[in-house]
Amino acid sequence: MTINELQDQIIEEFSVFDEWLDKYQYLIEIANDVPLLSKEKKNASILIRGCQSRVWLDAVLIDKQTVHFTADSDAIITKGIISLLIGVYNNRKPQDIIDSDLYFIEKIGLKENLSPTRANGLVSMIKQMKLYAIAFNEIVEKRK
Repeated sequence: MTINELQDQIIEEFSVFDEWLDKYQYLIEIANDVPLLSKEKKNASILIRGCQSRVWLDAVLIDKQTVHFTADSDAIITKGIISLLIGVYNNRKPQDIIDSDLYFIEKIGLKENLSPTRANGLVSMIKQMKLYAIAFNEIVEKRK
């Protein structure tokens, strides 16, 4: 599936819920889907700044082509949010991540239904994922 197809799938999944309380419950459920970091990797160097809760996000370049993300958070809602983001971006080419527009966030009303500090954290998570993609894209381009 493409990034946009995955976003459309997320929009469809969230459309079955009328109330944001149900959407929060769904975020809690998908929190378990996040590819978890090992305890050794949880350190300040991969801690995302700007989040209300603590969020660790790591990425590696697999087979010199695709980005693989792992993450963890000490807050279950935040863990659900990062799980959504990883679901869209995991195992993608760096350039595809860089070029993407995450329209599902607006379509499902996620940002507007988060507290201001959580909304800032969401922006910080996306920014960090894009920064990883930019760094890995430079590696990919040098190898061509």
